[in-house]
Amino acid sequence: MMTVPETVLTELRTAASAAAEKLATNIAGYDVGERLGITDAFLVCSAPSDRQIQAICEEIEHQLKDQHGSVPLRREGRGADTWVLLDYGHMVIHVQHEQERAVYGLDRLYADVPTVDLDLPEAPSTV
Repeated sequence: MMTVPETVLTELRTAASAAAEKLATNIAGYDVGERLGITDAFLVCSAPSDRQIQAICEEIEHQLKDQHGSVPLRREGRGADTWVLLDYGHMVIHVQHEQERAVYGLDRLYADVPTVDLDLPEAPSTV
């Protein structure tokens, strides 16, 4: 059973949509509230380059501020740009380089928590 509060779910979906607009891949939401107790949800997404990671983060920050008045409490990883963490308190957003994501395996680490329906359109298939 999902325990993410509706207000957090709305912001998480805004962040996921902003990431998708900047072509983030493998966008996933996790309900980590019961497991961690310090935040309600994680959003994890990937990008193939440092520049794209920055563009995704900037769009997420812009959309969350514009639509919800939310600003991150802190932002980690600005220098390396292979893994940027945006901490909003009630949710934490991880934007990772595809290789970093494979190495650190957040998806495997949180495989036993409920996923969050991010209400994103399905990616178009390529034939």
